[in-house]
Amino acid sequence: MVLQRLQKVIAEAGIASRRKAEKMIVAGRVTVDGEPVTKLGTKVDTFSNIAVDGEPIERESLHTYLFYKPRGVVSTANDDKGRKTVVDYFKNVPYRLYPIGRLDYDTSGLLLMTNDGELANLLMHPRNNVAKVYVAKITGHLLPEEIAQLTHGVKFDQHKSAPAKVKIIRSDKKKNMQIVQLTIHEGHYHQVKRMFKAVNHQVDKLSREKYAFLTLDSLVSGKYRELSHAEVDRLKHVD
Repeated sequence: MVLQRLQKVIAEAGIASRRKAEKMIVAGRVTVDGEPVTKLGTKVDTFSNIAVDGEPIERESLHTYLFYKPRGVVSTANDDKGRKTVVDYFKNVPYRLYPIGRLDYDTSGLLLMTNDGELANLLMHPRNNVAKVYVAKITGHLLPEEIAQLTHGVKFDQHKSAPAKVKIIRSDKKKNMQIVQLTIHEGHYHQVKRMFKAVNHQVDKLSREKYAFLTLDSLVSGKYRELSHAEVDRLKHVD
């Protein structure tokens, strides 16, 4: 079970900011399952009964959405450059959502948005090998030895990628380009672009088409749908 810090849970319930929640804890104003808690860093689970000044806090109901992120959108809640963020598309949703992982500014495709911290932590944990399928338009054509490199893992910076699956979807010799499907199980910064760069190919266009068993289905860019309870439960048990 994934645990969350007590002050974060209080803040997410809208009781106070995280800093003020810490002061409440230290002052002995918070109880967990009827017992006073004054130690910062205490972690609680989804079923813990938390009260502030004797009043039980109401936790937000948990919701997860599958979002078709457009290109030119930042995968954060706020952007200091004033660019549009993924959160801007959910202004009519009465929950404070944040992305599970992220997609690059110029990458489109499937992104999960949630207020379920347990699910987010579970899916983003390095030990969770969630399959992510990308479709990339690259300059040039992959040689057999380059495909073998990607399949067995390539080195970029100080990291070697885990083995990937490579499928050539379309080649155009006249335009000197290929459309390549790449399946990976990691989420390093700019990973797909860096993997192709390691075999001397530039990514000109990139989209994430699949995350675990989820696909974009009939969604169009900028739209979303809420996941069912069955889908969320399946995500929590994905291999």
